[in-house]
Order: sequence, then structure tokens, then C-alpha cells
Amino acid sequence: MTKYTLAVSAILLASANAFAPSSSCHSAFTTTTTTTTTTTTVATARTATKATRLLASTATETPLSPLTIWGPTIEDVNSLQQQCQKAPKPDFAPTVSAKDLNLVGDKEAQLKYFQENAMQLKTLMVENGAVIFRDFDLMKQQDGFVQFYTALGMNTCLDPLHSVSARPTVDGTKNSPVYEAVNKESRKNFFIGMHNEFVGTRAPRAAAFVCFKAAETGGEFLIADGRAIFRDLKPSLVEKLYQRSIRYSVMELPFFGWLDNVPSPIQQPLMNVIRGLASAAINSKVDFSVDLQWGEGGYDNVKMLQARAPKQPPIVVHPVTGDPTWFCNVHSHSSKLRKDREKIYGAERFEDGASQINKSDMFFGDDGDISDEDLQHMDEVTMKNVQFVKMTEGDVVLLDNYKCMHGRNVFDGTRKHGVAWFGGWEGEEEMKVKYLASSTGLGAGAAVVSKV
Repeated sequence: MTKYTLAVSAILLASANAFAPSSSCHSAFTTTTTTTTTTTTVATARTATKATRLLASTATETPLSPLTIWGPTIEDVNSLQQQCQKAPKPDFAPTVSAKDLNLVGDKEAQLKYFQENAMQLKTLMVENGAVIFRDFDLMKQQDGFVQFYTALGMNTCLDPLHSVSARPTVDGTKNSPVYEAVNKESRKNFFIGMHNEFVGTRAPRAAAFVCFKAAETGGEFLIADGRAIFRDLKPSLVEKLYQRSIRYSVMELPFFGWLDNVPSPIQQPLMNVIRGLASAAINSKVDFSVDLQWGEGGYDNVKMLQARAPKQPPIVVHPVTGDPTWFCNVHSHSSKLRKDREKIYGAERFEDGASQINKSDMFFGDDGDISDEDLQHMDEVTMKNVQFVKMTEGDVVLLDNYKCMHGRNVFDGTRKHGVAWFGGWEGEEEMKVKYLASSTGLGAGAAVVSKV
């Protein structure tokens, strides 16, 4: 048994180093804002200098992605859903265009616009889930993109996958604040399902996705309003999901078919040793508790270990506005839904060891299976609310990670998109005070919500 254990240890350590959990509506309207105040060139230069310093910052200076804000417990989720269904549908993802603002071609004027209207633009993001910026020259290069979000007062944080160093940066610099947004040619026929960005216990508050080069075909950035998905799901399913909670399988170790040939007297003890070693190796790489379970996976039902994250609610109350919103990655994580998409886009190209490991699935919080019928319904409601955003060079989607889900369409050609994650922004606390006082959010102060 010792020789088996030593061999397995080497496999599991390599697996832990490769571990990287998968993370992975309504039509937009144009918002035109007139700048009435002036700022000096000195202020613009200061913002540019600050952005340059951010580019040179080290990982130790950039905070971790913040802890996920699960918010208050919803005592009567169906009553809250009914309130949402009766209320006017909220606006989602307005567009701000440099053409409408007569700012095309003038980077300095564009930067001044962002400085002078920072709070208004952040409020648009929080109230509407996302803001689409089009026709701006400033964000066509990485340094200008950094100047953009610096001018808005967005506070960068590390990628949620930072502990496993899973996501490369756009410029290849280790400590760069701008990460790749799944541009690999090997993943071009992989439809990235809709999800909120979070890994275990950590979730950015917001994100800015930028296009440096659009794919020749496809590659649209996808967004969906979590409030709309919550509103449109069947009440019986909402109740069932919320009461039982959900949990994700975040990885699979498909290396153990050989265990079937191990002599019966030592097979179960060896499986226990393997499970213990794997648990220690994986939990040393992530900051949330991973529960390992034996199962069978793949197309040939090979014995494998599946790592499941802690259970969590699929619906949360927005940390600023109090709006209830769908915060559930079933669309991207469900093995069944991914296989259904393979029939349309072709099989996923799991070409290396890490890709074979990074397979996910979703279950009820008590580890029960979710029926194909319920998965299909969630897929239909999600896709009904998806907006395909064809971005061109310099376009940016600034989104609230708790209200707005995101994904990516399949593509052909060369695609270069980036993303910056934010742990918060200047003025966020003032926003919370304002919404708490006005109780405009459906969740804020409602009798169906219990503060915990």
C-alpha cells in the first residue's frame, strides 16, 4: 500500500497546483450627459499619474478580492418575488457614448468627463446593474483603461483566483491589475455560461471588461440582469432552491480508474488515504473548505474525486440598494447545461491536465441532484434575459458583480479582452446611507427580509 500512496501523493500535489475553479435582458438605452463644470489640466495629469502608479503596484499593495456579502436572510422568498413581479421592470445596462457627448478623438476631454461625472456614472452602475461605454478612444490601450477606472474612483482588488494564480494578465506582467478575459484560441468554441464572479468565499464588488481587439466573428460579451432572472423563475423552483440552498462541484480529479484493479482488502483503506491527501493538498491552495467525494465521471465513468464547495444561497439582497437578485452560477457550472451546449458549438476542448481538472457541476445544498427539468427552466429564463454586447476596440462594460451576470459567446479569430476587478469604490458608503434612508430597494426594510 505504501507504493500506491507515494505515487498518489505526486499526482495530488500536481493536481493542487493546477487547481483553478471555474467561475467559468433588456435592451440598452443611450444616456447623454452634458458636462457643465470644468477641471484643470493639472487634475487630468494627476489622474494619469495615479493610473501609472497603479500599473506599477505590486500584488502585496493590492488587496485580496473582498469576502462575499451574502446579506440578510430572506424569510419569505416567494412574497419577495411577487413584489418584484408587481413592480415596474428596472432599467438595465444603459449606454454612454462618446459620440453623443461630442468627445470622439479627444482623450483628455474624455478623461475629464469621467472625473467630473464619476459619482453619477457609478450610481448608474449600481442602480442599473451595468453601464456600457462606447466610442471612447481613451480605453483602447491598457494605460488609458487604467486611467478610466482610476478617474471613476474604482478600487482595484486581486483576481478571485489569485490564490491559485489561475488567470494571466493582458500584458504578461505578474502584478498587472488588468487580467485576460478568456481569449485563448483553445477555448473559442466554449460558450461561457452566465455567472457572477466569485470563488468560494470571495467576490469582487464590481468589474470593468474592456475590448482591446474584437474577434473577427462572435466573441460577444454577455450580460444579464440578476433581478430579472429572479423575477422570471418559477416560484416553486425559487422556493425549493432557496430553502435547500445550492453547492458547486469546483473540480474533478479523474485519475483513479486504476483503483478498480487494487485488491479488495486494501482498496477502501487506500481510497481513504487518497481522499485525505487530496483534501490537504487542495485546501492548502484555497481559502474555503472543500469537501471531497468519490464518484464516477467522464464519458467512460472513470472513478474520480469531486471537490464540492460549501453550500450557499442562490438569491442575495444587494449590499447597497437592497434589491433581491439571482446570484447563482448554475448556467456556467451545470455539467448538463454545458453538455447541451456542446450539441450546438461542439465538444469542449479539454487539452491539458488543468482543463481536465477544472470541471464543475451544481447540486442542492444537501448534495441532492437538480432535475433536468429544473436545469432546463433555469437555462431558458437565463437566456431570455441575456444581452449580447458586441464590443469594439475601446468599449468597456462596467458592471456591478452582484446585480449583473456575465459570460462570453463562442468566437473565431483573435480576441483580446481584459478585465479589472474592484473591491469597492469611492462613495460606496455614502450610497448605502442614501438607499437605507430612502428604502427604495425592494429588499431594504421589507418585512420578508430578516437582518442577520
